[in-house]
Amino acid sequence: MQKDQLFTRRRMLVAGATAAAGAVGTAGLFVWGTGGQPVRGPAPAAGPPVHSVPMEASAYRLHPLAGHGPHGAVPARTPVRRRPLLRISGRGRTMVLTFDDGPDPRYTPAILDTLAEYDVRAMFFVCGEMAASYPHLLARMADAGHVVGNHTWSHPLLTRLTRRRIRSEMSRTSDVIEDTYGERPRWFRAPYGAWNRAAFQVGAELGMEPLAWTLDSLDWTTPGTRTIVDRVEKGAGPGVVVLSHDAGGDRSQSVWALREYLPRLLDSGYHISVPYRRYA
Repeated sequence: MQKDQLFTRRRMLVAGATAAAGAVGTAGLFVWGTGGQPVRGPAPAAGPPVHSVPMEASAYRLHPLAGHGPHGAVPARTPVRRRPLLRISGRGRTMVLTFDDGPDPRYTPAILDTLAEYDVRAMFFVCGEMAASYPHLLARMADAGHVVGNHTWSHPLLTRLTRRRIRSEMSRTSDVIEDTYGERPRWFRAPYGAWNRAAFQVGAELGMEPLAWTLDSLDWTTPGTRTIVDRVEKGAGPGVVVLSHDAGGDRSQSVWALREYLPRLLDSGYHISVPYRRYA
């Protein structure tokens, strides 16, 4: 079965994302907030081709707030959460753009091109099976200073898996990310926003913090570029984490929408950031 068909089939599973108000997250960067709910959508239709242009390596070499170490090292004392982190906390009009399910050579390069054009860093929650197939795209993310997170190996519903299977899904993906991106991920996101206690525990054991979202663009339902742009612009605000996709089906609308709303957000005074800090 093709990867697009697998993702379409997986997205027919419905799970709720836990959301609540609560305490401050890692290093004061993330706090609890209101998240979106996964919904059903039609199978993606064919869209216009998306072309990529080579991008030079960036001078931005970033390291996670949670710390880093030698190859294979796991940060110590990662807290076990009861809820995922849903929004960011900080001064000014700061937002985070996140992209799930990739990388996909048809759409990810075009998204990276747009981010590079506006000198913006984003987060990519990748699936291990996709990352293993397209390691050059993770290398490009590393060169540009983007954050790569763990979205499991095959995008399963974690609430239906044993703890052992959850660990396998996460650890295999972390291994691939480390081999191709250059360091182990410090963030993970549950497919469908379906979190449970085992997922939080395993993620913490692997040195990762759980990150959900504040604003779901619902781009995977292919509602039209204009609709995606409107959702992001209307939902924009300080601390917002935006959920979009760069794989799992036809993501042409996601590509074109980013080209429209990103410069508008920047012109409106928003700072698009990632949960990293720069070291000298």
